[in-house]
Parts: sequence; structure tokens; C-alpha cells
Amino acid sequence: MDGIMSKLRNLDAYPKINEDFYSRTLSGGVITLVSSILMLLLFLSELRMYLHSVTETNLVVDTSRGETMRINFDVTFPALPCSILSLDAMDISGEQHLDVKHDIIKKRLDSHGNVIETRQEGIGAPKIEKPLQRHGGRLEHNETYCGSCFGAETSDDDCCNSCEDVREAYRKKGWALSNPDLIDQCKREGFLQRIKDEDGEGCNVYGFLEVNKVAGNFHFAPGKSFQQSGVHVHDLLAFQKDSFNLSHHINRLSYGEYFPGVVNPLDNVHWIQDTPSGMYQYFIKVVPTVYTDVNGHTIQSNQFSVTEHFRTGDVGRLQSLPGVFFFYDLSPIKVTFTEGHVSFLHFLTNVCAIVGGIFTVSGILDSFIYHGQRAIKKKMELGKFN
Repeated sequence: MDGIMSKLRNLDAYPKINEDFYSRTLSGGVITLVSSILMLLLFLSELRMYLHSVTETNLVVDTSRGETMRINFDVTFPALPCSILSLDAMDISGEQHLDVKHDIIKKRLDSHGNVIETRQEGIGAPKIEKPLQRHGGRLEHNETYCGSCFGAETSDDDCCNSCEDVREAYRKKGWALSNPDLIDQCKREGFLQRIKDEDGEGCNVYGFLEVNKVAGNFHFAPGKSFQQSGVHVHDLLAFQKDSFNLSHHINRLSYGEYFPGVVNPLDNVHWIQDTPSGMYQYFIKVVPTVYTDVNGHTIQSNQFSVTEHFRTGDVGRLQSLPGVFFFYDLSPIKVTFTEGHVSFLHFLTNVCAIVGGIFTVSGILDSFIYHGQRAIKKKMELGKFN
């Protein structure tokens, strides 16, 4: 048994020195104090990294197909009334959503940006008791109202009972509504009078669009949109205005859900129009993004970068349609963010490296100072140090 203990004692890599042989110095005490503080700070930093999650970023090729993408928006037009503002969306696959009204909300604003209480359609003109029927006569008590579409009917059974119905029928035909006062429904509802009453007002539009995950655009512009000879145009004649102020403030614009760390570069962007009319264009590159938190919950979203351009032009020219356009394209590369914790073994390894590294370096520094002092002292005793 004693032989075994003796062999184990010979394996000791840390031989002990009697305390009588220790020589303690002032420089050694200072180095010990500084190294201890440094060691504590690095340990706390490592502990913080261990207790908090870290995010790993990877780039992969996006192989998804047939998916949709949600576009969330909140845009304020301080000088464009809600009654003339429309939203359209289209993509390179040929799918179009014209004059979108579902999943969006419009708020009328006064000249100071305060919200005006929404009023019902039809207010603003005296009511005509006997509206014009499709057959040309006036509505009688024993008849069901069926308004004329003024040549825009697609079948004999079509009825246009409101100014909006007539405008929609004209839009489907690709016709412009040049003078709403000639339309019985528009005159009865006071269409032009309502536009005049809202002159000087603004509009806040917010909501979301669900679009195909392909390149496309959506835009805010005055007037009803329609296709004419394969060209997308807006009917601006009905408003009888020469210019439109498209100054706007983008409160929020995002492609997909929010996730921690996302930055949307168009949030709180403000443009003021100095010319009578023009086209604001935002060219957006959308990067598909997958965020996975520490609990394994996955968020499918997107990031984007943007460049801006403004083009002046005259109202009515097809190549310079007044509006705010957002052209977006998809990147073939997907970014993945994955949250995770540092393993305990990794934390333990780093702590050992901190303690051992500082202990070793401080020992070397102390030894250098100690032996340097001794050499200088010995030379001074021999009178050789000048």
C-alpha cells in the first residue's frame, strides 16, 4: 500500500514549496490584484453569454414554391382624399387585384391630421325620389329599382343601382367616366359635390395584402383603374382636377410577420411633393427569412432593401401615372436565424481558458519584473549600474 502511495506521490505535477521559501513582492501583489479583477470581468462576460441565447445566421437557396406573401402597410396621404384614392396589386404571373377594398381601412383626415368621423355614402346632395330606371323611365311604387349601367352592361339582367356600380361597370369595360353629372346615380348621390367637400382632406390607409410569392407591384393612385389596350390606366377625368398632391408618410411597411431584430427601411419615411404631379417609385428586393427561437418556434417572414425614385410628369400621360408605386422582387437566397444556448461544456472550457490563460500570463509578467528588479539591484550593489 505504501508503494502505491509513493508512486502516486511521484506523479504529482504540482510540487509544493515550503512557505519559508516564499518571497512576496509589491509588484506581485499589484499583478495579482489586476489579474483577479480581469479574471472576474471575463468570467462575468462569459456567464452572461451562457445565460443568454445567441443567434446563428445561415444562407441557403430558397426552394419554396407556390407560397403566398403578406404585405402589411400603413400609409398616410395628408393632401389626397379617401374618396379618390384606390389600391391596386398585380404580379408577373398576370394576377391582378384592382381597387382592393378587403382587409384595408381608410381614415379621413383633416388638414391638421386629425381623424374625421366616417360618414355614410350618399350624403352631400338632395335625394331624388324617383331614380331613373334601366328602361329609361322613373321608378314607380310597384317596381323594383334596377338602374341603368349606361351601355356598360354585360347582360340584359345587369343593374347599376349606385354611382359605384356604374364606375365599376365602366372600369370592367375599360371606359373612362368623363362627366359623373351625366350619370343619374352619381348625380343623385352627389359624387362631384362629395369630392369638392373633401378637397383639402387627407387619408390614412392601413391593412394588408395577400399576394403570390413572385415579383410584382402594388400602388396607391387616384381614380378607378382598368385595362385599355393591354395597358394599366386610371380614370382621372371623373375628378375634374389638373393635379394631385401625392405627398405621403409611410408609417409602416413590412413583408411578413415581425421577428426580433428585423429592420424595415421604409418605416417612418416621409416624402413631400414639390411638383404639380408625379410618380413615386420604390424598388424593393425582398429576402425570404426564417427565424427560429430558442423554443423551436419558427416564423416565416421576409426582410427587404429599397431604392427610391421620383418621376415628374403631366396628369393623363400613361407613362407617368400619378401615384405611389412599390415594385418588389424576390431574392433566390433565404436567410435563416436560429436562436440557441451555448452548451455547458463550452462554457466550462472557456472559463478554464480564462483562468488558466490569465494565471499563466500574469505569472510570466511577475517573473519578468521580479528577475529584472533583482538583476538591477545586483548591478547597483556592484557599482556597475549607471
